[in-house]
Amino acid sequence: MTDLPGDPVNLTLIGTLQQLRAAFATVGWSEADRLGLASSWRMIRAFVFKSPYPAAPFSTLYLFGRGQDIGFQKAIDNSPRKRHHVRFWALNLAHGEDTIGTARFWLNTDRPPDNASVLWVGAGTKDTGLSLTQLTFQITHATDSDTNAERDHIIAELSKSRVIEDVTSYRSGQNLPIARVNHYITDGEITSASLVLDDRRNPV
Repeated sequence: MTDLPGDPVNLTLIGTLQQLRAAFATVGWSEADRLGLASSWRMIRAFVFKSPYPAAPFSTLYLFGRGQDIGFQKAIDNSPRKRHHVRFWALNLAHGEDTIGTARFWLNTDRPPDNASVLWVGAGTKDTGLSLTQLTFQITHATDSDTNAERDHIIAELSKSRVIEDVTSYRSGQNLPIARVNHYITDGEITSASLVLDDRRNPV
């Protein structure tokens, strides 16, 4: 784990892990493979040969004292280098009632059970190619600076397929740190929505 800043949090969804997976499957997004030797090697081959890898792994970013619980992605033009993607961390709904801009919200480290209805705190960004990280000198994806556009793209896809409802935007009162690895444009808003049960989305 490092203390380097990563992608900004910009959306939350409320529901179970099963609902989250079903929602992104409905809109054609793939669940990311866990990062490991096999998946890393497959990703390297995909980069070199420019071959598709719909479930390519994500680098690990940390929130609530742990790496992301799950991530989803959708390739752009079938390229392994360009993709829409989002990481999620599960947070107990009781803690989700805390104000987003407070330390109590962000410093909580309790991971809820897998079968619970939770607040999925997400960081959605768009990969646009490859870049060299200046602070660690590692090859990684380059990201589009406009995270507002990516947040809105994700919410629009989920809304169009009617897998979310009650969409609301919240503004954080917490200022972003000046020091950063990537430059991002953000309006400071987090968009929140509730995942829809299958039987409500597809009435008989």
